[in-house]
Amino acid sequence: MVAISPAIAGTRWWNCPVSRSLVLGIGNLLLTDDGAGVHAARLIAQHLAGRSDVQVLDGGTLSFSLEPIIAGTERLIVLDAMQLGAPPGTVQRFLDAEVDQLLRRARLSVHEIGLRDVLEISRLADSCPRQRALVGIQPESLDWGTECTAPVAAALETMSRIALGLLAAWPGHARL
Repeated sequence: MVAISPAIAGTRWWNCPVSRSLVLGIGNLLLTDDGAGVHAARLIAQHLAGRSDVQVLDGGTLSFSLEPIIAGTERLIVLDAMQLGAPPGTVQRFLDAEVDQLLRRARLSVHEIGLRDVLEISRLADSCPRQRALVGIQPESLDWGTECTAPVAAALETMSRIALGLLAAWPGHARL
């Protein structure tokens, strides 16, 4: 069963069983492109319906309360809108040490700061996911609105395919 948080399917994330692999969509669905990570997580959840080896969660705007879920996983994929310095809708993937290096940079978004803190807590508890990936998308707008802008909406499928490709490539997963 793919576990989805309240914003997606009415299931509370804190009642979800811990899975070896976690796909975490981050963002505020009320701020246009800021919700891109959550929208991409919804696409992934649809693709993985009926699977029990991957947990998909709407992490919202991320909080420390997600640390036990993240700490209990071996593989973590985070989906988020982030400043990449690229045209709107550009998608980039960062793996393991690249994620750590990216999160150490001086200028961070609110979500990246939260993600850095949650991963650091997991690291201090010696329970940081062994494999980590961050799939980021360059937003066009962070204004009020519940729909992504055209370039970001057009790239959500790409974002989802990258995450699904990572899951398929990581050991321990049946073919996706």
